[in-house]
Amino acid sequence: MLNLFGQRIAGNAHCDGIARREFLKIGGMAAGGLSLAQLLKLEAQADTGRSHKAVINIYLPGGPSHIDMFDLKPNSPREIRGEFRPIATNVPGMEICELFPRLAKMGDQFALIRSLADSDGAHDCFQCMTGRTQKEKRTAPAGGWPSFGACVSKAQGSVAGTPAHLSIMYPTGNRTWGEPGDGGFLGHSHAPMQLVAKDPHARVQNLTLQGITLDRLQDRERLRTAVDQFRRDADAAGQMDGLDSYNQQALGILCDSKLTAALDLSKEHPEVAARYGLNDDRYMRDGAPRMIRNFLVARRLVEAGARVVSLNYSRWDWHGGDGMNFPSSREEFPLLDQGLSALLTDLKERGLSRDVAVVMWGEFGRTPKINNMNSRDHWPRANFAFLAGGGMKTGQVIGSTDRNGADVADRPVKFQEVFATLYHCLGIDTSTATMTDTSGRPQYLVDSGITPIRELVG
Repeated sequence: MLNLFGQRIAGNAHCDGIARREFLKIGGMAAGGLSLAQLLKLEAQADTGRSHKAVINIYLPGGPSHIDMFDLKPNSPREIRGEFRPIATNVPGMEICELFPRLAKMGDQFALIRSLADSDGAHDCFQCMTGRTQKEKRTAPAGGWPSFGACVSKAQGSVAGTPAHLSIMYPTGNRTWGEPGDGGFLGHSHAPMQLVAKDPHARVQNLTLQGITLDRLQDRERLRTAVDQFRRDADAAGQMDGLDSYNQQALGILCDSKLTAALDLSKEHPEVAARYGLNDDRYMRDGAPRMIRNFLVARRLVEAGARVVSLNYSRWDWHGGDGMNFPSSREEFPLLDQGLSALLTDLKERGLSRDVAVVMWGEFGRTPKINNMNSRDHWPRANFAFLAGGGMKTGQVIGSTDRNGADVADRPVKFQEVFATLYHCLGIDTSTATMTDTSGRPQYLVDSGITPIRELVG
């Protein structure tokens, strides 16, 4: 298989040895994704007659603070309400943090769930990728629970040859913040095609194209030169003779596939790209880098045919020795405000907002009471989810917490209810759709009694 790796920058490595500049990978069966040969087979088998709905899943690693972002408590004591004030959105009665002024002007384009009540409490993205808890993970059918994207891939297949399930999740020092889930009992063919290399130092089957990173794909001549060099090296080593016809055709996909074109941001209008802000490719300690333009890449990927794109962004675990909550918020919130508002604007302007759903969340919320380090600790009893597009009824707040943001006071919502809603946006009926596990037993996509959130789809 073929990989596009970036060059390691000397003296600029993350604490776990991963270079700060990330690496683009096309293919990657060894990383749990699809090989380029499989991509070509998908293209040959694609059902292009289906309506193309899609979901962009934005995961904020580490537990973003619900009480400082979207569920502020200005009337609580200072040790609870914190340093930020709420500001009005363009929806009467909906308020969010003052550091999100762009989002405040488009409150009608998103919905806030303030009562996500069943956070598992683990520093792990598993629940945000599958809807399942750690307990369910341990008692899963043989092969494990498939991720949301894997189920969609199985149910709906690919569009025009682009894999249904794509990941731009960066590998993280805290490993469980960088795992997009896999095919589980559905198998490797429905695992995400991983567009970020898990191990930038590995040479998978020695079929690598070196020196090409995501932000340098616009250099088409360099890309073609790398492909030509690969051909020469493979021929000299006698490797080409051992490849089947699909593998040989896979060489061409790098230069002219819709997938590669989607990753080439030089094809985007400069003014549109500028809306998103600038990437910061430094790893945020053991979290992900601030690759804010990956929000734009996600939009381009769904336009190219992807049904589910998952990404992780930055690091949101700010307590104890990990840094103070409020200084970190003042740095992070405006960047997120710019990138997320750009994505929503982009989807609307391109006529995609009814077809493409966006969900943004983390694994749990934060303690109402501020600790002695000016920070908030882990708090699974209250969490939020940000939802937009997909034909959902936006411009509303669902659920509430008590006066201090400690416990859900009204309309508790489960992770699986959010996933049931996203399946609904894709046109999948969770009351009837099943997936067969390795023992031949049908498994429903969500647990019995779980239905889409009525306020969003009713």
